[in-house]
Amino acid sequence: MARPKEFDRDEVLRRAIPVFWEKGFAGTSTEDLVRAMGIGRQSLYDTFGDKRRLFLEALRAYNADSIASVIKALRAGPTALAALERVLVDLAEEHGAARSLGCMGVNAVCELARDDDEVRALTATSAALLETVLKDVIDDGKAQGDIGSALDSLEAARFLAATLSGMKVQAKAGASTEALRDVAAFAVQSLRPR
Repeated sequence: MARPKEFDRDEVLRRAIPVFWEKGFAGTSTEDLVRAMGIGRQSLYDTFGDKRRLFLEALRAYNADSIASVIKALRAGPTALAALERVLVDLAEEHGAARSLGCMGVNAVCELARDDDEVRALTATSAALLETVLKDVIDDGKAQGDIGSALDSLEAARFLAATLSGMKVQAKAGASTEALRDVAAFAVQSLRPR
């Protein structure tokens, strides 16, 4: 009879995320994961299959959390434009480890998406969801009158998604808070009614 698992699967999955986020897929060893997750090597394999399957699950969870966080922030603004501005400025003003690590999703795209269909599909799904959310917020802002009515909402959403990704890469590369605030301000200004 198989011995029952003595750990929470979701909890140990969450412990793998910072390891992959910091080291990437190739730079993360199974020993790194076993140590961070607090489980044995065989438990890792029995539960997640292999390092690649674990990485894909960790990336999926990270992307879902990131998008949920953006959605929450976008719903918290007094107006659509103010909420979009807050998301951009918060990213510009992020400090510490999160800033230097960049975004696990963007890191995965840079490391693996060119040659890995599953990573590419997973990130495309997340990107499409973010694009849809941004488009909806832009449409709301147009209806409220604080975002230019002549803007194409889908094009603007794609621009903002690319801006967010680019800011994450710049932050990881050491861009100053001031430089990132300038990017945020330019993006917000491009949305205002003319």
